[in-house]
Amino acid sequence: MLQSWFAVAGGALAFPPLGAVLLWMKRTGIKTKILGTLLILVVGVAELFLVYGMRVELNGAGHPRFTFRDPKRHMEELERSRSEQSAGTVPAESPEPVAAEPVAAVVPVSNAASAPAAEPVKETAVSAPWPFFRGPKGDGVYRQGPILTKWPSSGLQRLYKQPIGGGYASFVIAGGRAFTIEQRRDKEFVAAYDLKTGRELWTHSYAAFFSESMGGDGPRATPTWHQGRVYSLGATGEMRVLDDKTGKVIWSKNILKEAGAENIMWAMSASPLIVDNTVVVQPGGPSSSSVVAYDLETGKKVWGSLNDGASYTTPMLVDFDGKRQIITATASRLVGLEPSNGKLLWEHPWVTQYDVNATQPILVDANRFVMSSGYGHGAALIEVKDNKAKAIWENTRLKTRFNTGVLHNGYVFGLDESILACIRVSDGNQMWKGGRYGYGQLLLAGDHIIVLAESGELALVKATPEKHDEIAKFDAIEGKTWNVPAMADGYLLVRNLAEMALFRIAP
Repeated sequence: MLQSWFAVAGGALAFPPLGAVLLWMKRTGIKTKILGTLLILVVGVAELFLVYGMRVELNGAGHPRFTFRDPKRHMEELERSRSEQSAGTVPAESPEPVAAEPVAAVVPVSNAASAPAAEPVKETAVSAPWPFFRGPKGDGVYRQGPILTKWPSSGLQRLYKQPIGGGYASFVIAGGRAFTIEQRRDKEFVAAYDLKTGRELWTHSYAAFFSESMGGDGPRATPTWHQGRVYSLGATGEMRVLDDKTGKVIWSKNILKEAGAENIMWAMSASPLIVDNTVVVQPGGPSSSSVVAYDLETGKKVWGSLNDGASYTTPMLVDFDGKRQIITATASRLVGLEPSNGKLLWEHPWVTQYDVNATQPILVDANRFVMSSGYGHGAALIEVKDNKAKAIWENTRLKTRFNTGVLHNGYVFGLDESILACIRVSDGNQMWKGGRYGYGQLLLAGDHIIVLAESGELALVKATPEKHDEIAKFDAIEGKTWNVPAMADGYLLVRNLAEMALFRIAP
């Protein structure tokens, strides 16, 4: 009798389902079997976490998903990959190898954290097809030519796939290089990659670590490229202005400390905006420090505006309502600001649960834009005339959480929570809703929408108000994917918390 109980216990430890079977084969009471099964279940779950490294991640809706991704092992793979690159080998997984540049032609990988300040660099002739968050105009539209609209069943041609550090930043692309910011162990790394080969050209790192249970670790804000410099903002407010060829520091500061501001729940997420001779950021501080402009050359504060808490929305410089202005969202309202001094031009209330304004205004014409938010809000068409804003319509037919829709031929396409939807701009009516892509991201190219799903799948959908028409879909990268794709010169560059990959999307 005792031996049979040892068999049950041994089976439960070696393979919990076997222990459960042995338990129910025993001649014992039903109550004992039920209690024993529950105990075996607890043992099995504990083994998954403690022995096999299972972890819990939350998706965009806050629902748990289980993963066996080991952060420590992943970081070791990343460091090994970069070491091999530095040694001259090509570690990026590539089913169709791409000719690499000679090693001597690659800028050596370096950590520029303690390097002397570089002289200011001005390279206006450099091609910068994707220098800003969501593209040159910040509207998520690719305008460099046609794309493939018939994808092979296996997916687009992949030039490489390789490990990357954590975080939710996207890439900016200029001069054949791609720039992003990552979390590697207890440091944030601004990194430059050769676009076509994936080789890491330089890194700049500093001690900074942000983590929270919903989103996880790492920086959120996509860097900005401008005239030979990379403007990077980390999750904890560390701003670094770097030479794009070497990664050397031009100037730096912590925008939260300077503004006397506390970090927001999901960290600094808005990309820096270049406005004339200043760079504009949103620390969300008091005493006219909600939105702040710094001099491009010296980092000296030029102006500050508003007393609002920070949002996660990236400011945009636009011609709107008959004048040039900065449009952005704070924690509680939409605003237009005078670019030269930050003066408030107009405002419109925009309140969500947890103060999460995390999407971009979608400009419709000279004085109207569509705004959409999740977290208990919805969408609205906002009209601004003579510095006065009002909602033309407002409804809950499009609720984008931290992903922004795109405009095409009078219709907005976006992820209504986790399902792709189309609404008509003129009246807000929903034309269709279909296609479950989770809390992913999307871009517009021609008459097609490129969707990077939360699962890491890439999908191609026709941008039509008639119906949801998905043309193709394939697995691009693995793991939770909230990062916005980037496109340049016929290439599509994607990343998430663990991987980056480049695909050829031009015909």
